[in-house]
Amino acid sequence: MKEEVLEADVLCVGGGIAGLMAAIRAGERGAKVIVAEKANTVRSGAGATGNDHFMCYIPEIHGPDIERQAERSIVFLEKASIRTKHYVRTYLEKTFAIAQLWESWGIPMKPTGKWEFSGHAVPGVEMPEYHPLKYAGLNQKHVLTKEARKRGVEIINRVTVFDLLRDESGIIGAIGTGTREDTVIVFKAKSVVLGTGICSRLYPSPTPGWMFNRSDPPSTTGEGRAMAYRAGAELVNMEIPRRWAGPKYFARNGKGSWIGVVRDPANKPVGPFVTTPDKRYGDAIGDYYTSLFEGYMKSGKGPVYMDCRGISEDDYTYMMWGLSNEGNTSLINHLNEENIDIRKHPVEFMTYELSTRGGVYYNEKAETSVKGLYAAGDEYFGGMSGAAVMGWFAGDNAAGYAKNSKGIETDSVASHIEEKKKLLDQIRKREIGATWQEVNIALAQVMYDYAGLVRSESLLEAGLSYVQRLKKKAYKEIIAQNQHELMHCLEVLNAFDVGEAIFISALERKETRDDVVRSDYPFMNPQYNNKMLICKKVGDKPLTEWREKQ
Repeated sequence: MKEEVLEADVLCVGGGIAGLMAAIRAGERGAKVIVAEKANTVRSGAGATGNDHFMCYIPEIHGPDIERQAERSIVFLEKASIRTKHYVRTYLEKTFAIAQLWESWGIPMKPTGKWEFSGHAVPGVEMPEYHPLKYAGLNQKHVLTKEARKRGVEIINRVTVFDLLRDESGIIGAIGTGTREDTVIVFKAKSVVLGTGICSRLYPSPTPGWMFNRSDPPSTTGEGRAMAYRAGAELVNMEIPRRWAGPKYFARNGKGSWIGVVRDPANKPVGPFVTTPDKRYGDAIGDYYTSLFEGYMKSGKGPVYMDCRGISEDDYTYMMWGLSNEGNTSLINHLNEENIDIRKHPVEFMTYELSTRGGVYYNEKAETSVKGLYAAGDEYFGGMSGAAVMGWFAGDNAAGYAKNSKGIETDSVASHIEEKKKLLDQIRKREIGATWQEVNIALAQVMYDYAGLVRSESLLEAGLSYVQRLKKKAYKEIIAQNQHELMHCLEVLNAFDVGEAIFISALERKETRDDVVRSDYPFMNPQYNNKMLICKKVGDKPLTEWREKQ
């Protein structure tokens, strides 16, 4: 393979919302910045095709007291001890400034001419202004890519970064390979920002025969978590899953854009919040109980429908506009092709696949537990505004760290680089072996069967042993016939480390919590209510630790 060495003050791994915002801010601070993206930054990450909700605190709307907004946001983000109030307040304080920046750059943050809030709201509990800002994010990635390049950021598309480089001082770079060209790239960097997104493809999709039919982008496969884990960084709450919901078999996020009422087959509203469609609210029952659709099916009370009958023409137009900005154009096209008018026909909803809610632990400065390593966005349950704000903080602090760092030498990790290059050669040169699809399906099936929604010590121990055996076998047998397949092979190999961390953390969480049942510990343990479960590697040994939220 052709080898290339590139140097930067700040390397942003992943060119999604978090990665681009980090790059923009680091570039503003005068840092030499590289963004390494395995796809193309104009259409990559969870915000690839848009978004239309942005958690935001705007003083002129909410008043001078940020506490109420922080309290509401904590409810939305708090599941499984995700974030502290201090963290949420810190990020909220910056959201308005970022919203204003985006508006000035050309992302319509007030497309109706004013700051508008709708969806994901509960009537009678809080004013709708205490819910997400409605914006038009269809072309947000184009805009952010343009802004990054304005600041001298070098964007390298079609390269997948699959491992970090670390010496005694901390993170000193990363190693990647082209997804089209037969190249190995060694990145020498004074600091690294991880923005690789959520972990998809670790569990089967809602339609297992179609691996990429998922609510979350199938290209976001948890590489950041795996790389950070191997480098000794702390992961947090890996064992707590995340689930979303939406149209049956047509896995798409965007539930908050639907203006309707969630109803059972007898036309009775499932939740207590709304009885008629109202664009101010949507139906928040699906936000707080995403598993209800699956529960109704298992109990025989389903199906459950999103019922938009009775919606006004103005609200219908507003909803279609919101769905398009959410990136749901394929769904809209499908409805049109099949002559399905949602003003006349309810749409069945389902609970989607499992994914990881936890991830790389980073604080309100976007710092991880390893020097020189920063993370943002869905590396740890970020959301759109979280990715934007924490990406900004990550770029700011990574640039500051790099400014005070000495030059980077990679001699100390030369043997590690050679080992990784040898792995790439082995995968590419094999003539017989297992495809990445076969390995991915095997891993996902084990994860679902042994670390799904019902767990026990015996199941988890068996599943961990299977994952470790599969991992060894995969490293010896996985095969790639081209660079694109090599990218997917590296994704799957990284996913094994994420799976291992989930099993190890799940074994330590001896309780039933949220949607996860521990049959051998059937009750929730309140001693864990204000604690995070940390998982990290010390040498080659994984360790867990309970820690008070900070």
